[in-house]
Amino acid sequence: MNTNKNIPLEKTQSTSGVTIMPSMDKIDKNCCGPAPGSVSDPRSGYEKPGYSLSPYVDGFITTEAGPVPRVKTKLSARDRVSTLLVRCGIHRYQYRVAPGLYCVGHPDKTSEVLVTANFKLTFDHLRKELATLNAWILVLDTKGINVWCAAGKGSFSTRELVDRIQSTDLKKIVEHKRVIVPQLGATGVSARTVKNKSGFRVVYGPVRAMDIQNFLENKRKTDTSMRAVSFTFIERIVLTPVEIQIVLKPALITALVLFVLSGAGPGFFSFTNAWSRGFIALAALATGMMSGAVITPALLPYIPGREFALKGFISGSLAFLVMMWLVPSATASFSTAIALFLFSVTISSFLAMNFTGTTPFTSPSGVEKEMKRYIPIQLLTLVLSAGLWLYSAF
Repeated sequence: MNTNKNIPLEKTQSTSGVTIMPSMDKIDKNCCGPAPGSVSDPRSGYEKPGYSLSPYVDGFITTEAGPVPRVKTKLSARDRVSTLLVRCGIHRYQYRVAPGLYCVGHPDKTSEVLVTANFKLTFDHLRKELATLNAWILVLDTKGINVWCAAGKGSFSTRELVDRIQSTDLKKIVEHKRVIVPQLGATGVSARTVKNKSGFRVVYGPVRAMDIQNFLENKRKTDTSMRAVSFTFIERIVLTPVEIQIVLKPALITALVLFVLSGAGPGFFSFTNAWSRGFIALAALATGMMSGAVITPALLPYIPGREFALKGFISGSLAFLVMMWLVPSATASFSTAIALFLFSVTISSFLAMNFTGTTPFTSPSGVEKEMKRYIPIQLLTLVLSAGLWLYSAF
């Protein structure tokens, strides 16, 4: 039996809930398949002490190119918990599946081949929509990045698709010589080059995995709704935990600096001032973070302006008014209020601008132009805010 280097295994001693893919080169070549007469459980031939099959694999099917793992279409409790952790930025860059060929149901040589990324969140979105289908899933090595971002970064690419078609001997598995690539991966894949180098024709599918079944029933044609890229409230708000997680470490360092600056005064340094004034500064920091990383993304279409930095400034200004009402000591003096205002809205503006890389509303050139315009302003306001904060202590 052909040794399949794409069989997904994981360490049984892992407690993180994240699939770990060890090199198949370390697995005994004598364990490449079931012993004669033991085809009833083909998984047994791949097991090794200390390792077990990934929990989303539900056995194997035999093909001319070797065994292909069949995956479950129903997400387990473990899948859902791991997804929640990844949404919060925990193990985000290790959440991946082994690239290669998988299947759902009972596919044959006429079944469709759906191409996707090896970011497990993307993989899970696809497989859970295929419960009623018999299909092949060709997973590209995108370094654990989703289809859209990987296409822009060059890992969801023409070369990777061609290499994966060849390494899995896909021509032995299907007779129609056709692969369906998600529309959001189109920027990374040249259909003509794939055809010339592999013999397989590329068909660009819908934006969302939930439309796959309708797409196939429509003779592999997309309608307007299948090509539309949405960015609803739920789709925006689900991204905010990651945005917050990314800035937690810088925020902690900033908080320490704020307490040090807040202790400066006529007596050189006062721990009492560091605590009392530091608390107010920390409230301004938290307000700016909440405004830029949560409120602005949530209300993105409704905040005036096209530039995200400007949107963050607007939402940050309104959030600061609420903070002044909750923390009256923030207005102890004019210089104190102005210093905190500039600091808070700058944090909000920067984090809102950082959200540009997450949305379908922006382009790389537009993001670059916005950053060049606003980053100098943000740096200037931070310096001015620090100066006023020190001045207000005297």
